[in-house]
Amino acid sequence: MRCLLPRALALGLSLCVPVVATVLVAAPSAGRAADADSIARGKYLFDAADCAGCHGGDRAGTAPSGGLGLDTPFGVFHVPNITPDRQYGIGAWSVADFQAALRTGIGHKGEYLFPVFPYTAFTHMTDGDSADLYAYLMSLPPVAQPNKPHQVNTPFGWRALLFFWRILFFSEGALAVDPARGDDWNRGNYLVHAVAHCEECHTPRNVLGALKPSMAFSGNVGGPDGQNAPNITSDVATGIGDWSVEDIQRLLKSGLTPQSDQVGSGMKAVVRGTSKLTDADRHAIAVYLKSVPPIHVDLPPPKPPA
Repeated sequence: MRCLLPRALALGLSLCVPVVATVLVAAPSAGRAADADSIARGKYLFDAADCAGCHGGDRAGTAPSGGLGLDTPFGVFHVPNITPDRQYGIGAWSVADFQAALRTGIGHKGEYLFPVFPYTAFTHMTDGDSADLYAYLMSLPPVAQPNKPHQVNTPFGWRALLFFWRILFFSEGALAVDPARGDDWNRGNYLVHAVAHCEECHTPRNVLGALKPSMAFSGNVGGPDGQNAPNITSDVATGIGDWSVEDIQRLLKSGLTPQSDQVGSGMKAVVRGTSKLTDADRHAIAVYLKSVPPIHVDLPPPKPPA
């Protein structure tokens, strides 16, 4: 589950992201303490959304200075620099600019962003969470690394055409809260859809690159970088219907399946992020995934890790 995330990913869901237990700084004033708390919450979201998986080049400890090429059926999209460098990164962006990118898919200069950046998921993120994510990114050292141009096949690199794509496939706004489902389910729904953006990898796409909602979580042949993302619906035969909530939690923490196999490819990077979540949030994700209706789809097995 990847959330490029990715975070990031205006919502009426009044759920608080747990603050990372580590105290970052001893602040002498309430204002500075609040800043430190915001940065800590932003770091938590950065990990949950696996932002480093794309923007950090999938290398632990690497600054999110971009450059990674994402291979798609439409060409190669190069991930941008999101460090606070004013020339090459997002240092000139205000928090409102950043939130607009996540919520509306429109960039700092008013340009349509390509949906390889999962704003279709991040649009569900709360204002508070997106502000915290911005605070964390602004706390990082700036990296003066220029962005690489996309290498996209004509006409898919024409941003003006995204006007029509957005009309067909993009709905801005909040996730609905279902009080009857309970706190764990609603928290898991938010994390899965708005932050970790699990559908972006585990759902097949149509010929225009949009997700197929009727097949949500049923797996994706030839997903990111050509990897096959497995079916994670509750179907017993072809999904994870025979997995327990504890099995899912264990995978999100350690990367081990119930058969003691280690996940590979893109999911390995995702687990680096989900392993840093609280037990309560991993439990919430598992509760939500167990509620996903079964879809029987026979997919080829995921490609073995390199």
